[in-house]
Amino acid sequence: MSRSPRLHPDGKTRCPWPGEDPLYVGYHDTEWGVPEYDDRALYEKLILDGFQAGLSWITILKKRDNFRRAFDDFEPAKIARYGDKKVHALMNDVGIVRNRAKIEGAIASAKSYLTIMEDGPGFSKLLWDFVDGQPKVNRFKTTASVPASTPLSVKISKDLSQRGFKFVGPTIVYAFMQATGMVNDHLVDCFCYETCGRSRRALRLKHK
Repeated sequence: MSRSPRLHPDGKTRCPWPGEDPLYVGYHDTEWGVPEYDDRALYEKLILDGFQAGLSWITILKKRDNFRRAFDDFEPAKIARYGDKKVHALMNDVGIVRNRAKIEGAIASAKSYLTIMEDGPGFSKLLWDFVDGQPKVNRFKTTASVPASTPLSVKISKDLSQRGFKFVGPTIVYAFMQATGMVNDHLVDCFCYETCGRSRRALRLKHK
């Protein structure tokens, strides 16, 4: 179904997917598509996109604070040390998505993250080097034009999988790329299309 941008009561035209939900609209306006260069924040977003698999993003967004509490604010050094007792506790935590494979995947991914941080280029640099350090700006007019995955997300997926990350299939990786601003997939008539990259421009220059 082709879905075009919609005009909201506040006079702003937005991508159609957040609807009128205030939490979703806020996420769309202030986070989605804004370039993220912080290593830990990128790990958190990747893990949450993995938990989203098979669910809607708004489900994860509503539980995000619970996830942060349950997963020690997504500090990879702490998560990498989780054992059976912690996994059992997480499986009994009604505030998060209780999926053993995804929980164990977050632990495996934390270990891979630490390896990249200690022996590799760093997580942010690894990811952003795939797009030469700055967002790829698309020009989609409807959501029907937006792909579920791309050759680049396939390439990144393969790289992350080989490094030991879990739940990083091409579709999950592309959703992650959209969320972290590696690609700008706001529709061209959305008010965020022209502005979402500006607030992180200084970070991009620092990253370079």
